[in-house]
Order: sequence, then structure tokens, then C-alpha cells
Amino acid sequence: MKTKIMGLVLALFLWAGTAPAAEENLTLMLDWFPNVDHLPIYVAREKGWFSENHIKVEIISPSETSDALKLAASGNVDLAVSYQPQTIIAADQGLSIKVIAPLVVHPLTTLLFLEGKGIKNPQDLSGKKIGYTVPGLMDVMLEAFAAGNGIKDYTPVNVGFTILPALVSGQVDAVMGPFKTYETVTIAQQGYKAQFFELEKWGIPDYEELIFVAGPNTLKKKSRAVKGFVMAIEKALAFTAAHPKEALALYLSAVPEADKTIETQAFELTRPYFAAKTGHDVAKWQAFAGFAQKHGLIKNKVDAKTLIHTWK
Repeated sequence: MKTKIMGLVLALFLWAGTAPAAEENLTLMLDWFPNVDHLPIYVAREKGWFSENHIKVEIISPSETSDALKLAASGNVDLAVSYQPQTIIAADQGLSIKVIAPLVVHPLTTLLFLEGKGIKNPQDLSGKKIGYTVPGLMDVMLEAFAAGNGIKDYTPVNVGFTILPALVSGQVDAVMGPFKTYETVTIAQQGYKAQFFELEKWGIPDYEELIFVAGPNTLKKKSRAVKGFVMAIEKALAFTAAHPKEALALYLSAVPEADKTIETQAFELTRPYFAAKTGHDVAKWQAFAGFAQKHGLIKNKVDAKTLIHTWK
């Protein structure tokens, strides 16, 4: 009898050791509506790499682009897609946030205007109305860009994401915030041609456009799950680089409401900017933080090392 009981206990022990681990839920808030900037996220999901790491990721779109960072910091969502400049500004304001992985590692943001408006260099925008898309980020970036490029007496206007109507109607002469990989394509679809100043070519330091962030409580309570998410994203980034056509097809299947023509064109422009691997260049982050303090984007010195999460 004892032998049978011991055998049963051993069998149960072995079964428990081989049983699949339960999936842990993570909520991920995007910075905007789903688009090809987020393609590796959907590749990771469709290829089963989240499940492989025993996580289930719920992808949420925000009401406002600034929501994601704040909600991640407070723990109302587990993870968020955000921007390096916004993260540094938030840290200066006392928001507790950690950067866990890169998504797009160079600026996509531009100061955009329509062709044929007589704008050849930034100084031509002096005395003009200049729109911006994201309050608390793009208006501040505009201030720094204007100060560094001799744009004087301009009037900032919050246009949100009504970019083309604001430009066509003459409400503004240019807009800070549109991506050179996305809005240029959507504007062309409407029969207009966009031109732009690339920020990194006009005095703004190189920075990571899109990043994944998490709040400290999430990293404490769901460390294994967050690390699994990062591992899945790294595989998805590598797959996207090696198999772009298949990656795009996976994305379009996962987001059927997307405009295939626009997304395909935007993907070709975005591909070179995706991260090659996870991990961050601390010196690059610190250089932008120093620039931000010098130009008044932030008031205090921000130590970039304290923002970037180190995996144990």
C-alpha cells in the first residue's frame, strides 16, 4: 500500500513539474492607434512568442497620446509605448517610470510643412503660426528647435492630429510632431506633398523615438512577465529585419482595419529605424537629457542610468 501511495505522490510530483506554466496577463497601451510603428508587437503576438514566454498581452489604444506614460507610471496599465523625450520630461517632473526596451531607435518626428509655401530653411517660419501635435512634448520640442534655429516671433498652436486640415486651411504654416515615415504618406494620399526638417539634422540630438516603459510596481510584481515580453519583442525585431514581407503580412492580418496601401508604404520608410536588439545607449540618453536641460525642456539634471531598467 505504501508503495502505491509513494508511486502516486511521485507521479503527481512529476506531472506538476512538467505542467505548462499559467499565462500571466499584461496590459500594453500604445502611444496612438495601431500602425506599422507597432508592427513588431503584433509579430510577437501572431508568432506565439508571448505565449512561449507564458504571457498574454492585451493591446490598448489611448484616448490621448500622453495617457500611456502616465498610466504605466501609476500602474493602471502594465506597459506602455512612449517616447524618449517625453520620458525624460516626465522624470524631471517626478514621475516614476522605467524604460525596458527600445522599439524605434532614431527620431521620426519632424517639423513638417506643405511644398510650395516658400519655406526653405527654419528661419522662414519666423513670424508664422506653427502647430504642434502633443501638448507637453511637441510644444516643448518646438521651443528648443526654434531657439536653436533662429525662428523668432512665431505663434504656437495646438492642432492635435488634425495636421493636414490645419495646414491646408492656413491655420498654421508648419506642424511640429508629424512622423516622416507616416504623415508624409497619408498627406500624399490626399494629393499634397509634404516637406520637413528632420530634427536631428537641425540641432536636436539623436534619440529613441519609441520605447517601452513600465512603472516600478509592475516591474516588482510582474518581473518575470515583463522580461518575457522583452524577450518576445527582441525575437520579433529580428524576424522583422530578416523577413519584412512576412512580418508586414502578419501585422495586416492582425490589424484588418488598417489601410494596406498606406501601411505598406509607411512600413518601407519605418523599417530602417526599428531597433536591431533590446538594450539602450546610456550615453545617447544622457546627451539628450543634457540638451533638454540646456534648452529648458527640463529644469533639473536627469540621470539617464536611473531611467533604464537593468535586468538581473
